[in-house]
Amino acid sequence: MTASRLSPAHSPGHGIDRDDAFTFTLDGVEVHGFDGDTVASASIADDRIACGPSLYLARARGILTAGVEEPNALLHVSSQQSGQPAESMLPATTIHACDGLEARWLQGLGRLDPAGDGAVYDHRHVHTDVLVVGAGPSGLAAAREAAKTGARVLLMDEQPLPGGSLLSSRPGSEDGEIDEQDSVSWASATIDRLDGYEEFTYLPRTTAIGSYDSNYVIAVERRTAHLPAAERERLAASGVSRQRVWHVRAQRVVLATGSHERPIVFANNDRPGIMLAGAVRTYLNRYAVAAGSRVVVATTNDAAYALVEDLIDSELQVAAVVDSRREASPRAAAVLARTGVRGIFGSAVVDTASASDSVLFDTAAETDGRVSAVTVSALDADGRPAGEHEELYTDLLAVSGGYSPVLHLHTNRQGRVRWDAHLAAFVPEAPVQHQAVVGSANGATSLAASLREGAEAGHLAARELGYTAPLVVPAGPDATPDAAVRPLWVVPARGASLEAAAADEWRTHFVDLQRDQTVADVLRATGAGMRSPEHIKRYTSISTANDQGKTSGVNAMGVIAAVLNSQDPDAVGTTKNRPPYTPVPFVALAGRRRGELFDPARVTNIQPWHVAHGALFEDVGQWKRPWYYPQDGEDMDAAVLRECAAVRDSVGFQDTSTLGKIEIRGADSPEFLNRIYTNGFAKLKVGQGRYGLMCTPDGMLFDDGVTMRFAEDHYFMTTTTGGAAKVLDWLEEWHQTEWPELDVCFTSVTEQYNVVAVAGPQSRAVIARIAPEIDVANDAFPFMAYRETALVNGVPARIARVSFSGELAFEVYVDNFYGLSTWELIAEAGAEYGITPYGTETMHVLRAEKGLVIIGQDTDGTVTPHDAGMEWAVSKLKDFVGKRSFARDDNLRANRKHLVGVVPVDRRTRLDEGAQLIASGTPVTPEDGPVPMIGHVTSSYLSAALGHPFGLALIENGRGRAGEIVQSPKDGRLIDVQITPQILFDPEGSRRDG
Repeated sequence: MTASRLSPAHSPGHGIDRDDAFTFTLDGVEVHGFDGDTVASASIADDRIACGPSLYLARARGILTAGVEEPNALLHVSSQQSGQPAESMLPATTIHACDGLEARWLQGLGRLDPAGDGAVYDHRHVHTDVLVVGAGPSGLAAAREAAKTGARVLLMDEQPLPGGSLLSSRPGSEDGEIDEQDSVSWASATIDRLDGYEEFTYLPRTTAIGSYDSNYVIAVERRTAHLPAAERERLAASGVSRQRVWHVRAQRVVLATGSHERPIVFANNDRPGIMLAGAVRTYLNRYAVAAGSRVVVATTNDAAYALVEDLIDSELQVAAVVDSRREASPRAAAVLARTGVRGIFGSAVVDTASASDSVLFDTAAETDGRVSAVTVSALDADGRPAGEHEELYTDLLAVSGGYSPVLHLHTNRQGRVRWDAHLAAFVPEAPVQHQAVVGSANGATSLAASLREGAEAGHLAARELGYTAPLVVPAGPDATPDAAVRPLWVVPARGASLEAAAADEWRTHFVDLQRDQTVADVLRATGAGMRSPEHIKRYTSISTANDQGKTSGVNAMGVIAAVLNSQDPDAVGTTKNRPPYTPVPFVALAGRRRGELFDPARVTNIQPWHVAHGALFEDVGQWKRPWYYPQDGEDMDAAVLRECAAVRDSVGFQDTSTLGKIEIRGADSPEFLNRIYTNGFAKLKVGQGRYGLMCTPDGMLFDDGVTMRFAEDHYFMTTTTGGAAKVLDWLEEWHQTEWPELDVCFTSVTEQYNVVAVAGPQSRAVIARIAPEIDVANDAFPFMAYRETALVNGVPARIARVSFSGELAFEVYVDNFYGLSTWELIAEAGAEYGITPYGTETMHVLRAEKGLVIIGQDTDGTVTPHDAGMEWAVSKLKDFVGKRSFARDDNLRANRKHLVGVVPVDRRTRLDEGAQLIASGTPVTPEDGPVPMIGHVTSSYLSAALGHPFGLALIENGRGRAGEIVQSPKDGRLIDVQITPQILFDPEGSRRDG
């Protein structure tokens, strides 16, 4: 065996509990683990470093990292409890190993569980003074200094334990002590101390996936996956979510997100047994796992020497350290002198070998393709191999190509970065407003510097918010400053230059392991003329897998720079980091908005009355609206005819609370509405309302409604039920993007008011009874006026004379709380007149008889106000959205479709909505070819007032064809249909005033 679990005498193993052992299965083979293990650490401890083959080339691959940046070791994990799905594409380095877990390696391609996901997921929205992302040394220092001031502090970290990079250290090492105690204990004690502050919250296993304007950060917490099976089942049964999405709004943010180590690009750099040096150290110290027994360390920097010390302290063999730098740095020289390890400087690993090199990869083969030897060569001044090659035998190659600060959240906010030649990395150029980047994310290379930056950032964030306490910086060990990095962006196997070498020579120099992309692919992209890293990224697919290029992104920039003969990646630039930082299940983003909660039903306060009186409902813009109220033995037609007759002959009432309602305030409200509506609103008198139309820029109808003027700078707009949200968005869009100079603001108040429409010849009598303080006479209370009053039960109300039925009608507005009592008051007041509740179907019949339009039913995005017969609502004196389009040739065509009435000639057949209309006598047989259509039916109903069916239709030159007989298909035959004027009932409008 080459990999093994170490004893406590050889490794602290502070991330695992050796007293809690279990087994799980990986690819059907039993694996032993301890509580705290990941699938990756337990697998390596069982000497299984190889994982699934690569996606496109089926090359043998192994575990490369110890964290979220893992590109190779992807798992399919079977369902662990009832209702929970099987999941794929999960990095083995992040999956908590537990008893009974069943997993298998993937070849870079997963499959969604067809059974679906029945687990619970939820969202939580919080505000905090200071948000600290990352519980490493700098993050803990920041949280400590901010929380002790009394500020509300939220600390989140993707790891289950606090400490970050400290979890990879061991007592006595350069980063193994803080404030005179070992660093892991210091991290744990710091969290214990912070938990004593009332305003402090710690969220382990929580990954910040995106950062947005105004310090709005979204994070995903994994809440139950690490628990024993019985506990998971118990929590799931009690409704505890499996994962939670946090929406955090912070006044100040401290980003302590750390850094990711980079591989080195050389020939055959993808074999199992080639791991990042930092990952080898993590497995060694945190999980007590030796990933190999004879180790070669290849590095470009000082960081790898901490691993060398720890390997020797664990009594493991280090064959050599291959360092690209020409001479040993002070840190390197000191470590090599203490350990006696051989250092090979000014050199690099240029190729690797495996015992299975002569065998094509086969998952059933006995060998796992593990590295068995490395080829080392000296480098010339240009970084090319020179001189004799040396072969070193090894079972583990630990590589460190430098560290890339994790700046995803910083760049999400358009934070700028700069190239630091000393570190060979992109670092923040300047912080985003009200944010700070600290620790290794900011380029700090020592523990002391990270602690200092974190403490100062936390202290400053709290102080800027008015919280104060003395600043105390945790004491880290004195360390030799890190020497400059000598990056190796690409190491030729034979010493040839990139310009002279054939592309085939670069097909094993892997840049992106998950995408199987090599230097040859970059050469192909640049050979095609591409220079932008964004273009090359998409041409090659580098950094587009679910690891998002965490180990390949900067290397790709370095390779591009080398190919283009640039000095460093700074000349090439970077690609964009886009949320989410790590993959997130769609079901977690959905939260509880699934199933019946996916599109939750909205109901008014009057809903209990509707249900008690037998209403049937239809869904309109998420609202449950009463459709009709059937009585015993009635079908829909009978119920609607009865409701229509009641409104026409006496009085009916309807719950219209669902209509959109928007308050518009500001000194420029009149001007804004004048521009939005086709008709004028600037001169509308206070106390009056007006029906208005909105058009899109192409002159087509967008929405309509009545808007009342409450004060010189205060309007109250109503919209269609289904259009409430889109109209509010429409208003905001025009204000924010086109007319930001206007003093106007908008507030949705749809749910603040309940509204009851009272319509019919006796509606005036009903209103007089419920609002005796109002003079309801026609002259005193004219059409489109409104009055503020108190109802007889003392409820404040606003009553408007508005009609969508053509009848004398009123609308009663009350605060939401009084909706049901007001409805019952109206029902009692109208009982003498046989007041009848009516639903949306009756409303449609009544308005269609009067030729009134429903936007979205009688219009389809191609209808102008003139087409709909509402040119009377279009001003000729002012400009408005869409006005110029009325002059387009297409909008002036004589044969445009007009909204007109249609009546079946037989006065018995109800036409189908959506049915096509054709000119009378048009052949409809297949041999006659396509049938020319002249229009279609938009609305069709039975009418109690007319005594026969009727409809509305959009017909070419419809108003010019009044009286013409056309035809429509119905049940396999053609029905004769007469075109009529748009208004079929009470065309004079005499009933509106009672």
